[in-house]
Amino acid sequence: MSLKTDDVRNIAHLARLHIDEAGVDKYAADLSSILDLVDQMNQVDSQGVTPLANPLDATQRLRADEVTESDQRDKFQGIAPDVEQGFYRVPKVIE
Repeated sequence: MSLKTDDVRNIAHLARLHIDEAGVDKYAADLSSILDLVDQMNQVDSQGVTPLANPLDATQRLRADEVTESDQRDKFQGIAPDVEQGFYRVPKVIE
């Protein structure tokens, strides 16, 4: 698909982008080559190809989901300036 300079100006206007008039021809050529590549990729038969989530065949080492620290809420709330029913009270910031 080949874009004309008027198409590039229209796209820039719709996207609210300022482009230099001197670069419109280069933008048209670059965008046209990108659209040609997309068209070429759309013509590839990808039936039966499973989607790839990650190009590397690696797995993440995950730690076990277990409690490693004791509950210290009372300790931390004991030094807090204002606590009510287990919650920290802070000044209102939105009126």
